[in-house]
Order: sequence, then structure tokens, then C-alpha cells
Amino acid sequence: MVEVLKIEGGHKLYGDITVSGAKNAALAIIPGALLVEGACRIENVPSIRDVKLILDMLRYLGAKVELEDSSTVIIDASEIKTCKAPYEMASKMRASYYLLGALLGRFGEAEVALPGGCYFGQRPIDLHEKGFRLLGANVRQAKGQIIAKAKTLRGASIFLDKISVGATINIILAAVRAEGTTIIENAAKEPHIVDLANFLNSMGANIRGAGTETIRVKGVERLGGGTYTIIPDQIEAGTFMLMAAATGGDVCVKNVIPKHMDSLSSKLIESGVEITECDDFIRVRRNGAIRPVKVTTLPYPGFPTDLQPQMVAFLSCCDGTSIVTENVWENRFQYIGELVRLNANITIEGSSARINGVKHLEGAPVRATDLRAGAAMVIAGLVAQGITEIHNPINIDRGYEDLEKKLTAIGAKIERVIQ
Repeated sequence: MVEVLKIEGGHKLYGDITVSGAKNAALAIIPGALLVEGACRIENVPSIRDVKLILDMLRYLGAKVELEDSSTVIIDASEIKTCKAPYEMASKMRASYYLLGALLGRFGEAEVALPGGCYFGQRPIDLHEKGFRLLGANVRQAKGQIIAKAKTLRGASIFLDKISVGATINIILAAVRAEGTTIIENAAKEPHIVDLANFLNSMGANIRGAGTETIRVKGVERLGGGTYTIIPDQIEAGTFMLMAAATGGDVCVKNVIPKHMDSLSSKLIESGVEITECDDFIRVRRNGAIRPVKVTTLPYPGFPTDLQPQMVAFLSCCDGTSIVTENVWENRFQYIGELVRLNANITIEGSSARINGVKHLEGAPVRATDLRAGAAMVIAGLVAQGITEIHNPINIDRGYEDLEKKLTAIGAKIERVIQ
């Protein structure tokens, strides 16, 4: 008995669809609550598998976690019982390594499994370790665990040899309560890094420069409680925009920050899609053919790697040949074989995918090989002729809240079945 997403293709999407809170922000902010001595009330939390897992890990550590409603959680980490995260849980997701920075910053010690999650390339943590060591910690790996300890953390100047979202976040978490000032150079600029800094500042931290290449963290003695609202999910918004464009529909994607979508919006306009931006929603309409474009993934504000598979699915029916180049992860095209099952014409040339547009995709059984690849299969299924069955939808559940319900409300024929 297995779960399968079943999609009847060929239906245009019309209406309004609302974006949930940002997955990547929530997975950094929730561990950040460990730094707070008091209750944190966090709003606009997405109800997805990865968030439920990180909340369970906080419960294991001794934090009190209360769900006020489906999108609001109250966390009180005043009485943490252990600084060792549960191996089985931590090894299932990449964001579990944020527990390292948070526990190290609060208690001076942490033990967390090496990161898991979607596999599309090596996930080195050398920059995380470098940052912790410069702050004064002893860091080692043993039996699949990362162990970090420090009698006292002290501010330091840290230059990241490569832009790294994970390392930027982990160093911020470790530095918030360190003695003195930490300066992070060549920092990542993603919106969820800004959101984490805003959350911590609202609890009493002193962080400046988030969203730029230089972040300054002036250590404080303690953080108090408070209420904070997580930003909308940039990647979910982009996925919905591509779904609307792929089906030739007319959809208002609500609860978005349009500025976060600039790199995608510009490519959609280039491909022949009409984009209308307002304060907190984006309207997506397409009537004509999809024109081919060239896309290159880059750190923010460049085109997000987390929208690359969805973009490839969208371009599979373009009128011509598109090129998508992946510059962030070396093995993120592993899902291409699944799109080929649906009659897509795609070849891999080094770090680029050459997408020769076809007149139509054809429904077939496919797998969600990872979270964003799963979203790409949904896009392909929405436009394919006939029935597409997506196996392993648990990967999609890791990052999309109530996907079938949201899509059904705007005209998609999608359901979850047991086979």
C-alpha cells in the first residue's frame, strides 16, 4: 500500500491561491528559539513535514512546544534537558544542523547528526565548522555526529570562502550571545536569513547588515520572549507562479513579497507570461506560446536553485530550445529522467540542461525524487495529456502545505490515492 498523487492534466488554473509561511525561514527560526529564555510565539508557520520534525526535535531536547493553531506555535526553551539531538530525527533533514549553532550559542555545547534531507550533491559543513572554531569552539566529527564545545564563545571576523546560506545562519545563531562582535564577510543574502535576523532582533539580539554581504552580530547576554510572524515562502510562491504559467491560466498568487520574486518574474515575462505585481500578490497570466529562455541559478538575488526543477518542467513545452544552468548543486538534474518519462526532450550537457520544447507532455507514472523535483512533477502533470501518477509524494509534503487542496480550489484535478 503506497500513497500516490494522481493528476488529470490539461486543466487551466484560475483564481486565487495563498502562499504559506516560508519553510526555510521556519527551519532556521525554530532552532533560533533555543537561544531565547522565555516563550516565543511564532506566527505563519507552515504546516509541513520538515517543520513538524524540527518541532519534535525541540521537544526531545526539553523545550515546551504548543500549537496554538495550524500556523502558530509557542516555544519555551527555558529548561532544555540535553544538547544532543536525536540521531534518527536529525539525520533525516538538512536544517537539523541549525541546532548546532543554537545549542552552542546558548549552552556552549552541541551534538547533532550530519545533515540529511534531499540528496543532490555533497553538503559539506566545513564553513560551519570554520565559523564555530573562530568563535572559540572545539569541533570534531565522530560516528556520524558533529560535536562542538566551547567554554566561552567570543566574537570574531569570519570570511566565508564560498557563499553559504547554512553557514551564514549557523554562525549568526552561535554568535548572538557570544562575547563581543562577530563580523561575517561574504555572507549569503537570502530572504530567510533576513527573516532570522529580524526574529532574533525582536527577541533582543543585535544583528545588523542581514541581506548584505557583511553581517555584524554584537553579542548580548540574553534574549527574552515575544511574538514574530514568518515571511511568505518565496519558493512556494514561485512554484504556484510556474504552475499558473505552465497551464496557460490566470492566477493571483497571494501573500507574497513581490521583490523576492524578481528573478523569476523577469524570466516569466521573457518567456511570454504576463506578470502584474501589487503590494502583496502577483497575478500570472499566459495566453500565447511559451518562448525559450536561458536561466542560470545563483545565490540570492539570482535565480533560486530551489526553483530550477520547476522551471525546467515549465520550459518542457516551450516553443524552441531553452538552456538551464545549475551553478549551486552539482547533481540537481537527477530528476530529468522522470520528466523524460512524460515525453519531455531534455539532455544534460555538463552543468546545463538543454530543453527542446515538445508540443505536449504525456501522463505516466513518475517519482518525486526530492522536494523540488516533486513540485516539478506536479507542474508537468498539470499540463500533460492524460493521467500522471507521482509516487513518493512524502517528499513533496516536506515543503508544501495542503498542496492538493490549494490546487483543487483553482481548477486542478489532483488527488491523493492509496495503491
